[in-house]
Amino acid sequence: MPSSPSKDLETFDNPQPERDYTIRIRVPEFTCLCPKTGQPDFAELHIEYVPDRLCVELKSLKLYVWSFRDEGAFHEAVTNRILDDLVAATRPRFMRLTADFNVRGGIYTTVVAEYRDPAWAAPEPVRLP
Repeated sequence: MPSSPSKDLETFDNPQPERDYTIRIRVPEFTCLCPKTGQPDFAELHIEYVPDRLCVELKSLKLYVWSFRDEGAFHEAVTNRILDDLVAATRPRFMRLTADFNVRGGIYTTVVAEYRDPAWAAPEPVRLP
């Protein structure tokens, strides 16, 4: 097999570090295991971030997400862990991770976790006529 799961998140230099801009990444095939039953859990991850000096490299992100496939994790714990790992790797100005989990026992779960650099102020939105 050419690739295997990995917890290593690679980065590259932000090509426009002087500008605030948003990167949005959608990961439609996140899987982990229910820690109570061992049954698979499926989620779609939405990552939004304003990079500072570094951006996450997408192949490493794919392998990182894959690494959770055989791990048991509560939705809240795995969402916050992924956010913490992404923040540690990229040190963004702002990052939000939304994890939309499929139904489990008749219940859908969405977990939203955010990080904001204390020194960063979000730009004011522009309202066009």
